[in-house]
Amino acid sequence: MTTNYTLAAIVPAAGVGSRMQHSAPKQYICLAGKTILEHTLAKLAQLKQLTTIVVAVSDDDPYFATLEVIDQRIVRASGGKERADSVLNGLLALADNPPDWVLVHDAARPLVTLADIECLLSECISADEGGILASKVKDTIKRGATHSQQTVPRDNLWQALTPQLFKYHDLTQALQTALAQQVTITDEASAIEWANKPVKLVVGRSDNIKITTPEDLDLANFLLQKQHSENAL
Repeated sequence: MTTNYTLAAIVPAAGVGSRMQHSAPKQYICLAGKTILEHTLAKLAQLKQLTTIVVAVSDDDPYFATLEVIDQRIVRASGGKERADSVLNGLLALADNPPDWVLVHDAARPLVTLADIECLLSECISADEGGILASKVKDTIKRGATHSQQTVPRDNLWQALTPQLFKYHDLTQALQTALAQQVTITDEASAIEWANKPVKLVVGRSDNIKITTPEDLDLANFLLQKQHSENAL
């Protein structure tokens, strides 16, 4: 893998996390003594090759300024109405000195491992194409509204994870064009797919969970303690 590239990260963190049933947005809920966002940013800060970590938060967010300063590379950008808007704002915040590649990572995925991120970087940059961390679907999948109508073959089904890694200009152009045409964008890969560019699937750990509902907190706390124990060995 070539090391002659520049890399930045974007963390969209403007969501309200209504499914968490909490007074604060989910990224600011406390987990093992720190907010979920602080854990996430600490993971990304371990990547020495990152030049900048852009965190896109709402302009009226009262929480971000109170967080511990984890790394001097972290900068704030304005969040948008939807995730894609926040990511695009983060990309535009880098426009004066754009990196070659950009990692986009969910604020509520504090359990991603450095090894998985390094694997994503290695595989995608070596292939010179963007890609995402993903895990093979393990469960039997049903299609239906109130009743099961079909069992969906899962051989080629993957659960999309983050980070997702793409060339800066490819992702910026794809998001700008898709949003201008009111295309529904659920993650960065969907914008790149819509632009007919390749998205490499890189196997990631299935415990890289996104904290979305209250029951996820207990699981995340257990997994985080397990990671700390493993790293201490």
